[in-house]
Amino acid sequence: MLRSMTGFGRAETQVGDKTISVDIKSLNGKQLDINLKMPPLLKPYEFDIRNLIQQTLQRGSVEVMVTVKQNGTAKPVTINTLLARQYYHTIASLAGELQLPQTDILNALLKLPEVVAPAAEELAEEEWEAVKQVFTTALQKTDEHRQNEGGTLEQDLELRIRNILLLQEKVQAQEPARRERIRSRLEASLQENTPKENLDQNRLEQELIYYVEKLDISEEQVRLSNHCRYFKEVLETPEFSKGKKLGFILQEVGREINTTGSKANDAAIQQWVVMMKDELEKAKEQVLNVL
Repeated sequence: MLRSMTGFGRAETQVGDKTISVDIKSLNGKQLDINLKMPPLLKPYEFDIRNLIQQTLQRGSVEVMVTVKQNGTAKPVTINTLLARQYYHTIASLAGELQLPQTDILNALLKLPEVVAPAAEELAEEEWEAVKQVFTTALQKTDEHRQNEGGTLEQDLELRIRNILLLQEKVQAQEPARRERIRSRLEASLQENTPKENLDQNRLEQELIYYVEKLDISEEQVRLSNHCRYFKEVLETPEFSKGKKLGFILQEVGREINTTGSKANDAAIQQWVVMMKDELEKAKEQVLNVL
């Protein structure tokens, strides 16, 4: 089963007096690119969180949003007494110089910058285990979404390869008549432009064989069939990540289709080649989303 790089997952848990929620959104990308937004409370565990994401998602552009909501009780605070004293001496000195009353000076001090600040919070070990579990749940949901999207991608890719092979059958059915037309045109052209008494039948036969073989597309058709078969085999393998490999195979498919078109010298085959290219481009667009 293929996995898409597109997915979404969300999970939430209660840790003590806090509610922690994790939202994960994944899009396609060449490598793993993690945009992690979380509160300072979880900063000590950033390396572990990134490892969890890498192990599960492996590739793609991943955006992770972690929010922490305090429930019920107020957040603890600390008072920077040293800074408050410095503020007090400065204010008291200024009030004395200006002969102003010093009433309610404490209230004014508490409003000054950095005098009152939230106390530094830390997660206990059992709280971190609960947070790790909510991350795991969110990642599992994202991976399930990726698998569902991957099933749709797989069906579409199978359809594109099947269409290419059906068009190839038309090319192969046309091939004998195409070769005969090329041979007839070359023979007629040589006879028309070369005097009969100067015409060497053995040399003519050699030249005809040379040009017909030069325009032969049988090798391209064999390789195209092999590449399409290999593509379907890779689709069925249990590999976790195979988007890049599928992309490389499609490049080879495209090379054989292009060579067939350049050597065909036949209007009907050229039309089928164009249709093959259209199916190939659709497959390439889908493979960009495959993990």
